[in-house]
Amino acid sequence: MTGPGRALPLAGVRVLDASTVIAAPLAAMILGDLGAEVVKIEHPEHGDPARHHGPERDGVALWWLMLGRNKRSVTLHLGREEGQQIFRTLAATADVVVENFRPGTMERWGLGYDELAADNPGLVVAHVSGFGRTGPQRDEPGFGTMGETMSGFAFRNGDPDAEPHLPPFGLADGVTGIATALGILTALYERSTSGRGQEVDLSIIEPLLTLLEPQLIVQDQLGRTLQRTGNQAEMNAPRGMYRTRDGSWVALSASTASTASRVVALMGAPGLADEPWFAHANGRRAHTDEIDAAIVPWFAARTAADAVAACRDAGVPVAPVHSAADILADPQYDAIGAIGSFDHPELGPVRMPDVLFRLSRTPGAVRRLGTALGHDTDDVLGELGIAPDAVAALRARKIV
Repeated sequence: MTGPGRALPLAGVRVLDASTVIAAPLAAMILGDLGAEVVKIEHPEHGDPARHHGPERDGVALWWLMLGRNKRSVTLHLGREEGQQIFRTLAATADVVVENFRPGTMERWGLGYDELAADNPGLVVAHVSGFGRTGPQRDEPGFGTMGETMSGFAFRNGDPDAEPHLPPFGLADGVTGIATALGILTALYERSTSGRGQEVDLSIIEPLLTLLEPQLIVQDQLGRTLQRTGNQAEMNAPRGMYRTRDGSWVALSASTASTASRVVALMGAPGLADEPWFAHANGRRAHTDEIDAAIVPWFAARTAADAVAACRDAGVPVAPVHSAADILADPQYDAIGAIGSFDHPELGPVRMPDVLFRLSRTPGAVRRLGTALGHDTDDVLGELGIAPDAVAALRARKIV
């Protein structure tokens, strides 16, 4: 946690997070980590469903401590006229609104971009949806799984002779959240010269397209569909997962000819580096089996610790396959500050990923962990001039 007075890069930026579950709330979390004041708008009865995702300890939802961090929780029924009026008042004081309702929902409530921007021309409104705000699937519900399948990720993930594999976590949601934060920051930067806000539109089926290397270009230009390759890379070798004598797994990757030469020299097959095909990535990829014939037994004869030490001494890029327990014990993560420890009033110290990146002069910070539903409603509405008895009346009618 940081103390008061510490410089934060997005200090002074106000964000209304009217979204739920993963992608869009993650974008708002990133902005909050960088110093933005994030006001989390949640339904008075249901709240964000992510509050109930995943394991709990002593009744405390653990994931919410991270996803809800650096946010002030305000309950507000956006489907009711009084709730909509309060939201419009809040939006008039904000720099950013993040929402992920189905396209058209905010407009139906009178909370679309045009309505909000009429009162606040500098407002940036970020829309995150399953399939985008146009096209034949715009009205369909969509979650990260749709992004992982429609982007081609699942098609290419897994062993060649096995079924396509989904990731065991919200990959598409996570990538979309980071991309949304980037889009918002881009719009805010442009606003600094134009003085005008704009809309940021992102679907969950899009961002993984950028990460999946040249699959679309290869399909378009060569008519070739990239297939599942297991742990091997489509465009380079050696790269894979290798089992060690003690039953552990070690990952190795050598994307340049010089690195690959060090691999085969260490593993007793230096002559492979003299082959004419070895100098080029495509050539090495075509001869993966020959290269692996030296690598597989080398790892099988050593413990994971000995293999990793030998590879690192030889300048060969390797890494053990970490579990979460391994990550928390890894001195490298500790040294770079990737994992933070933050105090919780009931659980005590809680470790989780820290701010996504580090700035040298104005780093971000985790200032508070995810709070209870509606924890800040009275304070935020009070700042709008709504008296405590009026807030109580709104709460009695389930507006807040």
